[in-house]
Amino acid sequence: MKHSLKIGFSFGLTSAIITTLGLMVGLHSGTHSKLVVIGGVLTIAIADAFSDALGIHISEES
Repeated sequence: MKHSLKIGFSFGLTSAIITTLGLMVGLHSGTHSKLVVIGGVLTIAIADAFSDALGIHISEES
């Protein structure tokens, strides 16, 4: 496996786990709705992937 792929995967995985757990706890404690939690997780999954990709791209460019 290429070194850059390993870095990107490990960075994205840890960031996604921490972000998703925080979002799930916050939404569940605020709304107690499974539908809201699932919608929030799907939304943050897309947004987090884009932000990680942009962060890695910017760090590689500099």
